[in-house]
Amino acid sequence: MRDHILLRLPAGAMLLLLAACGDKSTLSPGADVGPQPTLVAPVKRLIPTVDIAPAKGWPQGGRPAAAVGLAVNAYASGLDHPRWLYVLPNGDVLVAETNAPKQPAKKGVKAYIQGKVQERAGAGVPSANRITLLRDADGDGVAEVKKVFLKGLNSPFGMALVGDMLYVANTDAIVRFPYREGDTEITAGAQPVAPLPGGPLNHHWTKNIIASEDGRRLYATSGSNSNVGENGMDQEVDRAAILEVDIATGKTRLFASGLRNPNGLAWHPETGVLWTVVNERDEIGSDLVPDYLTSVKDGGFYGWPYSYYGRHVDERVKPPRPDLVAKAIVPDYALGAHVAALGLAFYTGSLLPQFENGAIIGQHGSWNRKPLSGYNVVYVPFKDGKPAGKPVELLTGFVDKGGNALGRPVGVAVDRRGAVLVADDVGNVIWRITPDTR
Repeated sequence: MRDHILLRLPAGAMLLLLAACGDKSTLSPGADVGPQPTLVAPVKRLIPTVDIAPAKGWPQGGRPAAAVGLAVNAYASGLDHPRWLYVLPNGDVLVAETNAPKQPAKKGVKAYIQGKVQERAGAGVPSANRITLLRDADGDGVAEVKKVFLKGLNSPFGMALVGDMLYVANTDAIVRFPYREGDTEITAGAQPVAPLPGGPLNHHWTKNIIASEDGRRLYATSGSNSNVGENGMDQEVDRAAILEVDIATGKTRLFASGLRNPNGLAWHPETGVLWTVVNERDEIGSDLVPDYLTSVKDGGFYGWPYSYYGRHVDERVKPPRPDLVAKAIVPDYALGAHVAALGLAFYTGSLLPQFENGAIIGQHGSWNRKPLSGYNVVYVPFKDGKPAGKPVELLTGFVDKGGNALGRPVGVAVDRRGAVLVADDVGNVIWRITPDTR
């Protein structure tokens, strides 16, 4: 009966009702961040916490707030849900304008609520299914060229150039295209490389890729098909994982698993170790579970869905797997609960030397925590190849005083001149962070 009552409510009234429910964070700010985060007891509620920053977009002339000593400007605007960035060797910037693929309608109150949450948060728009090229030939920090580079893709996300081939991760497959330096458009057809988990049930649809230094392999992220395996573990084959793809043969193997929703991938410039940022599970409280930044070990298992942050068992998952829990690796660094860490780039430029070898992370922002978390771009300092210190906010102000999302950061990249680029999929802008020279 309660489900029927909820379904009869207007969407706005339902979301207001849900916002009044749920728990609030009890931790002091920053307690869930760092190499040893505080982990509270799980919160069990019939209705999970929902607290949405409705997507509004930037007012004319609006922009995020940059940290002291930094400045930010719009590198390009008027885009269509820009999510991911890739900088080509000649300095051109590729932007994946993309969103979730169409999926069969899901039934039930939970599915209805999730749909309304996505719509309110700005994720309900159709996918443009293209990659756009941006070029700043005169070096003034604003792209004067904006041209469709590739179209007709299937919810594209990650990109990687290996030799004269550009690899693109669609939601269900890696494909490649011939590329010549300076190209502003590719019209050749896609060449298949390797399939990726997709299909009608495609809960975490984003697939990112990064190439090995020798150019022989690609590493692809593949998020889970559920929150904690509730759709059945048969739906999780090669998911919640990073896959290794042999470029020559297309053969794929499981590189690391138990990573609920990995997105950003980057090689540390000093150690050559692969790192990723991971979105952890929902619906056990505002303070659980911290999203994280971690090095990735070949063959490593990181807990999902059976445990979180090492060996903390998730009692919701049946049947349990104590054998796997015993193997669960503790992540290197917690970023905070529900911050939705997506973008990751290690800083290797010279324009901002204070960030040398540290991690730049785009945090898309929470929808199920009180108060809101994320909605910022942070820097995590590194020393001797490991995180060393608290995150430093580089960009803030993505949420206004009324609680509306003016923008939401996603992918990050370092451009050829050493500035930091940030894709904002609600503001439809690419922001550029530089030193403040005023």
